[in-house]
Amino acid sequence: RIGQAIAHKLQHGFDCRISYHSRHPKADAPSTYTYYDNLEHLARDVDCLICICPGGAATKHMVNEAVLNALGSDGILINVARGSVVDETALIAALQQGRLARAGLDVFEHEPFVPPALQALSNTVLLPHMGSATIETRLAMGQLTLDNLVQYDQDGTVLTPVPECASYAKITTPKTE
Repeated sequence: RIGQAIAHKLQHGFDCRISYHSRHPKADAPSTYTYYDNLEHLARDVDCLICICPGGAATKHMVNEAVLNALGSDGILINVARGSVVDETALIAALQQGRLARAGLDVFEHEPFVPPALQALSNTVLLPHMGSATIETRLAMGQLTLDNLVQYDQDGTVLTPVPECASYAKITTPKTE
């Protein structure tokens, strides 16, 4: 949904041509959008590549040296997805060597660490993972935290479990009367 919203704003607000890559063409994509089944081919045909996808093994280093080279010396990479999606070492080299013009990053491969080599570049814009920093989102996050605490107090479960924490021992506290 985020990608669709960004694409809509770029097309209708800035008259941009929209191209996208996914495992399969999106059935609900407007007919004016161009689908690419190969990310390198997409990168070769666009001026700006915006990464908007989930993280994980399937997307780790999806934007690699070959994709960055295909984007070219006039290309711009924007990553608001997950830091793991972009091979940060390849990105730094491409920016330093002029094989990529610019990058805008809201996420980093080893957050919260931002490589000094990235910080030193004048052709980057670096933000501290602020893509969701709206008042509405922060209020909703706070409410969800409270709802999780209430549910945990009631039955020991949470509404939004974190898979990486599934092996942690259940925390119990004695009830006081």
